Amino acid sequence: MNQTVNYNLIDSSAWLEYFAETINSKPFIKPIENIKNIILPTIIIFEVFKKISTERGENEARIYITSMSNAHVIELDKELSLSASMISIEYKLGMADSIIYATALKYNATLWTQDADFKGLKNVKYFEKK
Repeated sequence: MNQTVNYNLIDSSAWLEYFAETINSKPFIKPIENIKNIILPTIIIFEVFKKISTERGENEARIYITSMSNAHVIELDKELSLSASMISIEYKLGMADSIIYATALKYNATLWTQDADFKGLKNVKYFEKK
């Protein structure tokens, strides 16, 4: 990956708003449509696939996941797991949020989210749900 690129990490909440085309998706449209600059932790694939499969069916979920997979998919490895563990302890975040935030920090990416657990953290663009 190119270290001079300013990467974005789009949280599950933002992807779901974007795919549902809600009013809450507006702040996320531009960064999502610049897919080549997105890093995508596999935990977000899990969360988005599960939610869309439950609400709209597996076939539709696979279509959305395919479009997301044009981003730089980031696998969870030992180093990222340990970093996420320390972040979980420091910021009192759950496992998925810790992995997401650790990934954003590792790649110096801007985290775009509606999840209040990330509000006020470094490199986070938080948008309150309307």
